[in-house]
Amino acid sequence: MKKIMVLGAAHAQMPLIDAAERLGYHTIVASTPGAHPGFLIADGCCHTDISDPAGILLQAKRYQVDGIVTCGMDIGLRALGRVCDEMHLAGLTESAAVRATDKALSMESFAQAGIDHARSVKVHDRQELEEALDVLGFPAVLKAVDLMGSRGIYRCDTMEQAQAAYGSIQEESAQGYCLAEEFLEGVLFGAEGMITEGELDFLLPYGTKVYHGTLIPTSVGHWAPLDLPVGQEEIRKVVVRALQALGIRTSPFNCDLLLKDGKIYLIEVNARAGASFLSETVSIYYGIDYYEILCRQAVGERVRDHFALEGRRPRASVSQMIISEKTGILENVKIPDTQDNSHIEKMDLYVKTKGQIRAYRDGRDTAGYVIVKGDSVQECRRYMEEILAEVCLEVR
Repeated sequence: MKKIMVLGAAHAQMPLIDAAERLGYHTIVASTPGAHPGFLIADGCCHTDISDPAGILLQAKRYQVDGIVTCGMDIGLRALGRVCDEMHLAGLTESAAVRATDKALSMESFAQAGIDHARSVKVHDRQELEEALDVLGFPAVLKAVDLMGSRGIYRCDTMEQAQAAYGSIQEESAQGYCLAEEFLEGVLFGAEGMITEGELDFLLPYGTKVYHGTLIPTSVGHWAPLDLPVGQEEIRKVVVRALQALGIRTSPFNCDLLLKDGKIYLIEVNARAGASFLSETVSIYYGIDYYEILCRQAVGERVRDHFALEGRRPRASVSQMIISEKTGILENVKIPDTQDNSHIEKMDLYVKTKGQIRAYRDGRDTAGYVIVKGDSVQECRRYMEEILAEVCLEVR
C-alpha cells in the first residue's frame, strides 16, 4: 500500500485526504495540534508545523512515505520541496518552492526571463520605500512577500498611505523586506495546470470575478472556460516561461494573470493547486476527480492521460463566494434547497446563526460558496444569479 503525506488538516485539505483514501493510499496528515477535521479521517497523524522543512522531513522519513501533497495554500511548500529532494519523490524541489513562495524572488526570476510583469522594487526600510515610490509613482501596491491570497497587499495613493501600509506589513510578515509595485489596471484572469518532468499535463485558463469593495480588487469567484479575447497558445507561452523561470518541473500550479491593452502580464505563480474551488473547476471541466489526480502525481503515477478530452465534452462552471458586506452577528440565514437542483455542484455555508460574521476583506472572511455547472458559462451565470437571489444573510 502506498503511503502519502498530506500537509494540512483543515477543511481545505479534506477533499484531498478523502481522495487519497478512495485510491487506497495510507494517509498521514501533518499539522500543528488542534481540532482539525483531517486528523479524524487520516490513517496516521503527526503534530508538526508544516512550515518547518526539517520537522516534516523527519516525519516523512519516519513513515517512509511514497508521496507528499497539499493544495490551496503555500505554507507547506518549502517543506514539501525538502521532502521531495531528500527522499527522491515526484514533486516540487525546495529551490523552486523558495522562489515561488517569495514574491520578490519570483519577480526577480520573471524579470531575468523577460516576462511582462508589473515593475517592482524590493524594500527593506522606509527610506527605500520612499525612493522606490518616487520611481514607480502612484497609485502603487505594497506586498508582503510571504503571505498568500490578498493578505498583506495594500493599494497606496499617497506616501502617507504607503508608510502606514509598510508598518502593517512589518507586523504581518515574517520577512524583513516587502515589495513595492506599480499598480496595473486591466482584466484579471488565471490559469490552473499541472506539469510533470517539464511537460504540461494540462492548462486550463479561467475567468476571475473581482470584488471591488476593498482597496485591492480581490477574487471572489471563477468561471471556465475563459471567454476573454486572448488566445490559449499565447497564455501557454507565458505560463511555460514562468514555470521555467521558477524551476517548477513537476507540480500542480496556479497562475494569476492580467490582460492590459492586449498584452498578458504575469502577476504570480503558485506552485500548488489553486484555492477558491479551482480544483472543482478542473474536475468539472475534464469530468475527473482532480483531487485524486493530485494524489496520483504525488506518488509518481502518470497523469497526463486523465486530461485527454477525446470522446468527452468539457463542461462549464461558475464558482462564487458568499460574502457579507457588514460585520456583526448573523441573526438569520436563508439559502435555497440544493436537493432538486442538478446544476449545483457544491454549496456550503461556513457561518452559523447567532455567530460572528465579518465584512469581506479577503478569503478568510468567506461566509460560504456556491459552484454550479452547465453546458456554457452563460448558462452557469444564469443559474448562479438565480441561486444567489435566494441567499440572504441577516446581520445585526
